[in-house]
Amino acid sequence: MQERIPMSSPDISEEDIAAVVAVLRSGRLALGPQAEAFEAAMAGYVGVPHAVAVSSGTAALHLLTAALGLGPGDEVLVPSFTFVSCANAILYTGARPVFVDIEADTFNLDPADLEAKVTPRTKAILAVDAFGHPAEWDQILAVASRHGLAVIDDACEAIGATYRGARIGALGEAAAFGFYPNKQMTTGEGGIITTRSEKLARLCRSLRNQGRGEMGAWLTHERMGFNYRIDELSAALGRSQLARIDTLLAKRDRAAAMYDDRLRGIDAVRVPAPRPHVRKSHFVYVVTLGEGLTRDPVMTALAERGIPTRAYFEPLHQQPYLRKRLGTPARLPVTEALARRTIALPFHGNLTRAQVNEVATNLAAAVRAGG
Repeated sequence: MQERIPMSSPDISEEDIAAVVAVLRSGRLALGPQAEAFEAAMAGYVGVPHAVAVSSGTAALHLLTAALGLGPGDEVLVPSFTFVSCANAILYTGARPVFVDIEADTFNLDPADLEAKVTPRTKAILAVDAFGHPAEWDQILAVASRHGLAVIDDACEAIGATYRGARIGALGEAAAFGFYPNKQMTTGEGGIITTRSEKLARLCRSLRNQGRGEMGAWLTHERMGFNYRIDELSAALGRSQLARIDTLLAKRDRAAAMYDDRLRGIDAVRVPAPRPHVRKSHFVYVVTLGEGLTRDPVMTALAERGIPTRAYFEPLHQQPYLRKRLGTPARLPVTEALARRTIALPFHGNLTRAQVNEVATNLAAAVRAGG
């Protein structure tokens, strides 16, 4: 059956279109003023001195693992319940991801299991603000301080979120944001690093640009680097979107509130419940099915009714290539149980109440039927 409700949708305004057209007319499509202006705007928004715009959120994570000097023999603690780029960014350096279990209510890494996984080989923590809900940063940073570990924040899903009043993106050594079209704001493809460290920012600028120095000749390379630059079209779109980020987030808050109101009365469906000391930035809307239900039959039933859904996430420690590369994984009981029962519903800032009602009505029917 054809899907009547889009799973996600970028929020593009006439101002966004005009910003991109202006770049096309300028003839300056790369290495220009839009990227620098986007970096300045993002650094100001997060509240840090430095931002480094790059070609994707994955590129941002990779640059940070490389810039922190991770390599063979090092271990990095990371949740398994997240997108595969987190593990890949660690593996690209030759380091080894060590997977941490999650909290059942936030889907973020469990600080107790985090500390239990520290070994003499552990060099860093890669924390994720899952679905836009900030991780427990006080506890994560305390673990890092006790063991002398660097901390990377995967904030790709969490622009605008706050933890105890601090904006996500200003915690740890640095943070990575991604701006794929399903995110709260988009650059098409693109990402950005935010950090308080001038040294780290300068190194990431070099690494994203084939290892060139900031003042060096174009064909002089100080180190091995990558082609992770953002283009001017993407940066212009990012500047335009960031200028109205409060509106974009408010629209998603409204869509999430409609789902909350409509789904709370359905037994065996748990809606997201942000903790009181955080401001969640709604990336996707993920519900948890009750004990005894699994997501696949429910998702199939919804698809038959024309309602798209997504399985968020398949645990990284169970991914075939990672099992082959890392060996038999340790059990992560909370991650494994929740992965069988979590479903992402259609979600974006322009959802209507009629669409939310249609999704909710069909979800209730699918749950009552057991899928």
